[in-house]
Amino acid sequence: MEFVMTADAADLDYGSIGALSGALHARKVSASELLEHTIARIEALDGPINAIIVRDFDRARDAPRAADAALGRGERLPLLGIPLTLKEPFNVAGLPTTWGFPHFKDFQPADDALVVSRLRAAGAIIIGKTNIPIGLRDFQSYNEIYGATNNPWDLGRSPGGSSGGSGAALAAGFGPLSIGSDIGGSIRVPAHFCGVFGHKPSLGLVPLRGYSLPPAAPVPGQGDLAVVGPMARTASDLALSLDVIAGPDETRDGIGYRLALPAPRHHQLGDFRILVVDTHPLMPTGDAVRSAIGRLAERLGRSGARVARSSTSLPDLAESARLYMKLLNAARSPRLTPAALEEAQGVAAALTPDDRSLQAERARGWGMIHRDWLALDAARLQLQQKWHQFFREFDAVVYPAAAVPAFPHDHSEPFDARQLDIDGKLYNYSDACFIWADPASTCGLPATAVPIERTPSGLPIGVQIIGPYLQDRTTIALAGLIEREFGGFCPPPTLSAM
Repeated sequence: MEFVMTADAADLDYGSIGALSGALHARKVSASELLEHTIARIEALDGPINAIIVRDFDRARDAPRAADAALGRGERLPLLGIPLTLKEPFNVAGLPTTWGFPHFKDFQPADDALVVSRLRAAGAIIIGKTNIPIGLRDFQSYNEIYGATNNPWDLGRSPGGSSGGSGAALAAGFGPLSIGSDIGGSIRVPAHFCGVFGHKPSLGLVPLRGYSLPPAAPVPGQGDLAVVGPMARTASDLALSLDVIAGPDETRDGIGYRLALPAPRHHQLGDFRILVVDTHPLMPTGDAVRSAIGRLAERLGRSGARVARSSTSLPDLAESARLYMKLLNAARSPRLTPAALEEAQGVAAALTPDDRSLQAERARGWGMIHRDWLALDAARLQLQQKWHQFFREFDAVVYPAAAVPAFPHDHSEPFDARQLDIDGKLYNYSDACFIWADPASTCGLPATAVPIERTPSGLPIGVQIIGPYLQDRTTIALAGLIEREFGGFCPPPTLSAM
């Protein structure tokens, strides 16, 4: 059967998975035509953006024929014929996995990551990988191998990190879905900077096999703090794709367990109990973000939601942030060279006990012994219980994804000397960026990023919606209601006309 493409090109650029699947099933476009349209857009527009840094176009062209045949037989799969991208660290057989480290530039895994296998089984067409910072350590996305990724809204600004290439790709119309990862806001910050949606799942919900630093063999297991999850341009696409990739690893927990996530707590905005938090005791929120969150709170209240701006039930955010900083660097410490570890331990040993700055807490995390980590983990369990109690009173927390909208590129070294401008005053870069990843990362809670506004200069502003553990459907549902009523994705004006 021959196809004559009748779908509008703009719909193919920025259509949701649901809309594109509808066009495929209605035979308005073939899977082959959709793929070629997406490839042509990337080749035409990605040069100055540099989001898709590993392209697998030739192999991808083999998949649409099978997809079109399946569509012709009336088969239904969640992602049948849908082109998508992945963050660079996910193993794809035959493609490089480097984590941005030059010494891994020739490493190619033999097998797909489990998440990649699940996407393919759902009918997805993998077209390439997106850019990252070296070692996934930054809120910008650049490395010696692939260069820097620029924000489609303003090429002089960061798209975020470490899933910045994925956020930029979605904003630029390079496919409706990208899979990212998050240990310190790495899904939520790029979603906020690029005006798209992202979901940091509950800890352990999506398996990590095949998402590991080279050349380690892929094995089942659950990391500490780190998760992988979807980024998209609609909340409904987050829900659809999460259903595809979530669930225990078949070779480990899946032997005895099956996933059964609870339904959303509510389906109407007026039924939600929401705490809106726009400040932090240890770090200011920029006026642009704080004002946008204030306006969102007012709109939520007018729509019937029960909105509070404070609560005595809220766990101590300052203590939580200090705990997180130690756990964060403890989780990242295996990437340190022996020399770097020795240096980090020396810095930590020189700290005074009363130094409770965020920098000091991160320094303590790098060289932590297991005995100390167990004590921190016990403190985290107590904090998790406090959040459990909190979510008896509230359904969700609306919280900044970052203190500011997308900021200008800053690739200066040393990294620890960088500063971030928040309303004209400079703050430690790591403090100002990482602090917003807590508390969702610390306690393994789901957090969904949703765009809500743009600044007067046109930069996107988003928020993260934090919910109870394993209530991922609740945070995504609330994001969808906010999308429908107040926010949602819109293309960068410089690209939408191309």
